[in-house]
Amino acid sequence: MFGIFGPRPARQMHRFRARYTGHSVIVHQGFAGDWLEELLKQPGGGAHFRIDSRRLPGPRPTPVEWLVQTHVLPLELPQPLFLDVREDAILARHLTRGKHTVHPSEIAWFLEELDARHHARLKFAGDAGIRAEAGLPVHDNEALSMLEQLGL
Repeated sequence: MFGIFGPRPARQMHRFRARYTGHSVIVHQGFAGDWLEELLKQPGGGAHFRIDSRRLPGPRPTPVEWLVQTHVLPLELPQPLFLDVREDAILARHLTRGKHTVHPSEIAWFLEELDARHHARLKFAGDAGIRAEAGLPVHDNEALSMLEQLGL
């Protein structure tokens, strides 16, 4: 059941999808200042799973650790990174603008436009396969739905 790098990929993928489909994950390298506290104040902010990528890789990774170190970190997107885990794919959008993390209240705006505006789509392909498709350029991370509503 365990290979040289932990459980087999097909088993890890099955376990990941069984646990996280329909949920969101924020991949981060720690949070500056009171960012996490602000996130928890937002409607639904406490419902996001969070994983600190500084602690990866582990000797026996959990399914989410396996997915992050095998499929998400190689994308080299800025962190924190929001992952929306769906039945057929994971949509990824980073939470930075320039060199700064956006305010947690902007996540709601990002979610509104995530179908069309994401930095990567990780499509599930087979038992353990994922096919990455590029989306927005890394430097493009404005919340257009927010700007439109504000008339900007």
